[in-house]
Amino acid sequence: MKVIASNRKARHDYTILDTYEAGIVLMGTEIKSVRATKVNISDSYVLFRDEEAYIMNMHIGKYKEGNIFNHDETRSRKLLLSNKEIIKINNQKVREG
Repeated sequence: MKVIASNRKARHDYTILDTYEAGIVLMGTEIKSVRATKVNISDSYVLFRDEEAYIMNMHIGKYKEGNIFNHDETRSRKLLLSNKEIIKINNQKVREG
């Protein structure tokens, strides 16, 4: 599987204890931009709302052929995690602060 984006600075600055693999809900022009590797996740973070995970501040560049149907570059996007994983992460967040 091809890695589209990774945050090497975060791996250098922080100790990564757990990793999760999640899908992202994308719009049509976002998919084409991701395939062209116009993605930046360096300032991104995950926010939990109503037992759902969202990635905030992830930048996906505009698709140059996508006229009026282009997307907002830094909108929040839903992460596709299983309920079991979301509950586990929320419990760790509440326990550890």
